[in-house]
Amino acid sequence: MTLADKITSLRIILAPLFFIIYLAPVFFPALPVNGSGWTVPVLWALFIVSQITDMIDGMVARGRKEVSDFGKLFDPFADTLAQITFFLCFVIDGLLPVVLYLAVLYREFCILFMRNLMLRKGIAMGARIGGKIKTVVYILAEIAALLAASVNRLDFAVFLFPFFKTSALIIFILSVILSIISFFDYLSVYKGKTT
Repeated sequence: MTLADKITSLRIILAPLFFIIYLAPVFFPALPVNGSGWTVPVLWALFIVSQITDMIDGMVARGRKEVSDFGKLFDPFADTLAQITFFLCFVIDGLLPVVLYLAVLYREFCILFMRNLMLRKGIAMGARIGGKIKTVVYILAEIAALLAASVNRLDFAVFLFPFFKTSALIIFILSVILSIISFFDYLSVYKGKTT
């Protein structure tokens, strides 16, 4: 693995850690630490580090001239794993609707399937611009949902909770629309390269 791939792999480690810590108060209500406020700074740290690794792995790969077919597939795989993990936490917490989450999940699995089919033909399909825009909107939805969860867990400025929750929902709906549009872009690329 190149240095960029190692940076990418951090997201695969951080995603399940985020999941465990986010749901620790649910799974382990008898933890000696009172309340769930302790999770807030840890969750933000994991989330921010995850996003930083997503920003720098591509820069490192290009800067070191280590762009590879593996990296082109590994980076979006790690992104997808992290994004669906974050969203799953927010769905379980009641901040986002499961129906929209399923739309995201189905889209991501369809893209993965197309990438595998193209790989069998020797073509590595990396991220497209529509997919990158969709990812930015995913992150904005996650920030709004994590803000809602944070004010709720800290029992601080709880009057902002409905605002953050509604903002997360609106941005999440937009991200689902963008993800469906970008799916058809990937589908057209797939058809163009395999026919």
